[in-house]
Amino acid sequence: MTAKSAAAAARATVYGYPRQGQNRELKKAIEGYWKGSVTADALRAAATNLRRTNWQQLAEAGIDEVPTGDFSYYDHVLDTTVMVGAVPARHRAAVAADALDGYFAMARGTKDVAPLEMTKWFDTNYHYLVPELGPDTVFTANSTKQVGEFKEALSLGLTARPVLVGPITYLLLAKAAPGVAAGFDPLVLLDRLLPVYAEVLVDLRAAGAEWVQVDEPALVQDRTPAELSAAERAYRDLGALTDRPKLLVASYFDRLGDALPVLAKAPVEGLVLDFTEAAAANLDALAAVGGLPGKRLVAGVVNGRNIWVNDLEKSLSTLGTLLGLADRVDVSASCSLLHVPLDAAMERGIEPQILRWLAFAKQKTREIVTLAQGLAHGTDAIAAELAANRADLASRANSPITHDPAVRARAAAATEADARRSQPYAERTTAQRARLGLPLLPTTTIGSFPQTDELRTARADLRAGRIDTAGYEERVKAEIQEVISFQEKAGLDVLVHGEAERNDMVQYFAEQLTGYLATQHGWVQSYGTRYVRPPILAGDISRPEPMTVRWTTYAQSLTHRPVKGMLTGPVTMLAWSFVRDDQPLGDTARQLALALRDEVNDLEAAGTSVIQVDEPALRETLPLRAADRPDYLTWATEAFRLTTAGVRPDTQIHTHMCYAEFGDIVQAIDDLDTDVISLEAARSHMQVARELAAHGYPREAGPGVYDIHSPRVPSAEEAAELLRIGLKAIPAERLWVNPDCGLKTRGWPETRVALENLVAAARIVRGELSQS
Repeated sequence: MTAKSAAAAARATVYGYPRQGQNRELKKAIEGYWKGSVTADALRAAATNLRRTNWQQLAEAGIDEVPTGDFSYYDHVLDTTVMVGAVPARHRAAVAADALDGYFAMARGTKDVAPLEMTKWFDTNYHYLVPELGPDTVFTANSTKQVGEFKEALSLGLTARPVLVGPITYLLLAKAAPGVAAGFDPLVLLDRLLPVYAEVLVDLRAAGAEWVQVDEPALVQDRTPAELSAAERAYRDLGALTDRPKLLVASYFDRLGDALPVLAKAPVEGLVLDFTEAAAANLDALAAVGGLPGKRLVAGVVNGRNIWVNDLEKSLSTLGTLLGLADRVDVSASCSLLHVPLDAAMERGIEPQILRWLAFAKQKTREIVTLAQGLAHGTDAIAAELAANRADLASRANSPITHDPAVRARAAAATEADARRSQPYAERTTAQRARLGLPLLPTTTIGSFPQTDELRTARADLRAGRIDTAGYEERVKAEIQEVISFQEKAGLDVLVHGEAERNDMVQYFAEQLTGYLATQHGWVQSYGTRYVRPPILAGDISRPEPMTVRWTTYAQSLTHRPVKGMLTGPVTMLAWSFVRDDQPLGDTARQLALALRDEVNDLEAAGTSVIQVDEPALRETLPLRAADRPDYLTWATEAFRLTTAGVRPDTQIHTHMCYAEFGDIVQAIDDLDTDVISLEAARSHMQVARELAAHGYPREAGPGVYDIHSPRVPSAEEAAELLRIGLKAIPAERLWVNPDCGLKTRGWPETRVALENLVAAARIVRGELSQS
């Protein structure tokens, strides 16, 4: 096929779409099912309606080929675990009794059975459920979901393409099941898994699928020769199948590197590649391997992870270059649109001109269709769209919102000395222990307490004008009083005010900082039914006035025990926002750090003795390629230190991280120079404590003993046993006792019991230590 005919054949497609619905209907249906107010049939009907609405929106926008199988009740990796029959032994009875309840048991746990571990999907803020595999794992095919959803799309008269998590990525994301030797490598199960994928592919072909997309994002990470050989073998074997659909092997989030020639030579019919800035090297690499003669290329030229309008002319230039490298070039986003909100047109609170800078999933879909039309029919066919796009890009580039000379001058003047504490930890800890007077194994929580229906109603009433600010603040004060009173009665040593006034740990601060835009409907799935509204970082950042001092000081006035000041760190503010793409991330991080430094210093001046600056996203933002990591870790750790280094030696600085693999950033954790770090550890049975010990981490740490993402409440003895494991890695004088994460999503009844058990566990282990 010539470049001209390849252009004429260009089609528009996407790899996935937001699942929740325009008004988060899926969240409401699932949570209603959990509460017993929605039946299983009603939940399934709601899901069916949402899928059909998504497909119809895509088709009406001009998408030629819609994805199927990307929809999920909870997580697409968990769906893959069901598809290949890798249900953990402890969940098999529940799955056998009721497939839907068993599915949710794997995700959330039950009163008696722990859920699967949860961690971040590559360098995004989406969480997946980690498969648990071992040498005895037996895979069995279950293509019911994949075939059923594909047939649903066909019944609407649509051209559809099923999307699967690929076998290599599935195994590389898995971990050894409990009781399996730590050195077990799930990739050794590949030959056992491939026949199951083959069966699913054959089932999809029998259902009428012409193409199936097999996602292998794990291949954009650094991979060993053995792992690349496994990928080669996997697609050689799957490509050799008879009666199979055509295969599109997909990668995204970064450049493919050494995996690109492996996949280019594989006996599959096409590749899906990311050609946005993060993966721009894919273009030269594809040319270097001779392109994809005789194959289909789906080009991800619209950024599927950010919300800025696409530079259509730049993308068309990239697509034009690609025309000579494949038999057919189609147009798409760089990854699933799961990672962006649904529709920017719903935002009524953003100034219309600024709104034109933004593209959510629906707008990105139109950009993809426009680019496909331009590729197929020439720029004259989309002249009006190109002109409007040029005007929008110029409007943003020239806006005073994006440039504040005072902010830039302050950031340029910051020095390395500004990012260093005045004394080393060994000297600070003596001063802090004298000031705080805490017991061995001090107990605390991470920060937030349950956001009750009353609180949410009060916040909604304030927005709607049904109550005034004074009435709302009285409700917040009452909640803080209850939280402080409970913590004192429960026996916690370092208290928190509970964050009753906060809607979200990033949004709350973003709404008080210059340079940010807040959305009303910009919901993005974080995990399960947990949706967040990432704010939009549009310009230079400063802090006009204190953000947390008032409420922290009020809470401290209610107790003689120390109350932590609670802030979100600069890296997490970046990671959980939609960031600007017109300057380096490190520059934006420094601006954020200086704004937060002002808040830290004001908290200390108000008498706060313990200040926690949360950085749960430090690991998730780690670049996928090792060569890119040193630069990131340099500016990320500097930003944290710049935030916290201005306090006195006897002010104790905490940080918190959760739901990620920390082993490869322990040195960076050390470089933060924080006094105390709390980390998620309950689901992984204190793995992070062992990683800290192996590194020789010299400071205080609180590996979590209560998994707050499950409704299951651990007993005091269960928490005590985790503490005993933690003590094998961290000395008692440096070990803290805390939950894995904040308690915002839990209910008060389970929170009370869990924290009482946590305090009891600390007392049990203190007693054991005193007798040893």
